[in-house]
Amino acid sequence: AAAMSERRPLRLLGLHGYRQSERRFRQRTGALRKALRGRAELVAVSAPHPVPGGGGEDDDVDDPPRGWWFSGPGTFEAGEVAAAPAGLEESLSAVAAALKEQGPFDGLLGFSQGAALAAMVCALRARGDPRFPVTFAILVAGFASCAPAHGHFYQEPIALPTLHVVGDADAVTAASLSRELAQHFVEPVVLSHPGGHFVPAAAPQKKAYLDFLDRFRPAQG
Repeated sequence: AAAMSERRPLRLLGLHGYRQSERRFRQRTGALRKALRGRAELVAVSAPHPVPGGGGEDDDVDDPPRGWWFSGPGTFEAGEVAAAPAGLEESLSAVAAALKEQGPFDGLLGFSQGAALAAMVCALRARGDPRFPVTFAILVAGFASCAPAHGHFYQEPIALPTLHVVGDADAVTAASLSRELAQHFVEPVVLSHPGGHFVPAAAPQKKAYLDFLDRFRPAQG
């Protein structure tokens, strides 16, 4: 037990969902951060693109809802086969900058569109892209982008360890889409939960997160 407590916590870079922000993501992952306390620290970053038109009672002028890329002009639908998706390169650059400036980080934790982005980062990392020095990713309610321009991310199996968290009652990202994303990875770990579109942190999920993360915690000495 003493050896366990001496190991430093892992650091995870959090990538929020579409129409969220670093602050909103932090508010909605309180239970998860509590579950990971002492094992992993979650540091979120905001996407570079404000979503036009705001659109929500919790909107804050200083903290507009944001997105990682758009499938249409200022809009996003996960299932849309977008002919001209916009904004992804800026978001990859933003993730690379966060990894460099706020790092070192051990892994990524993405939710919804952030999980889709994290999967793309995993693909680049697996190909040896030096901008993304991460070892693993936790992808919650993720999906593969339907845009043909993004198809290259999924052409070969992605050899990076991943935990895929799938909500069986998710009405935003269908469970089938999250399972389909998992199939693009080599030896993915898939965790199902009975809930919807959120980051679950009840006892069964907490155990699965910790079991997965313990594979990557550096030993002291």
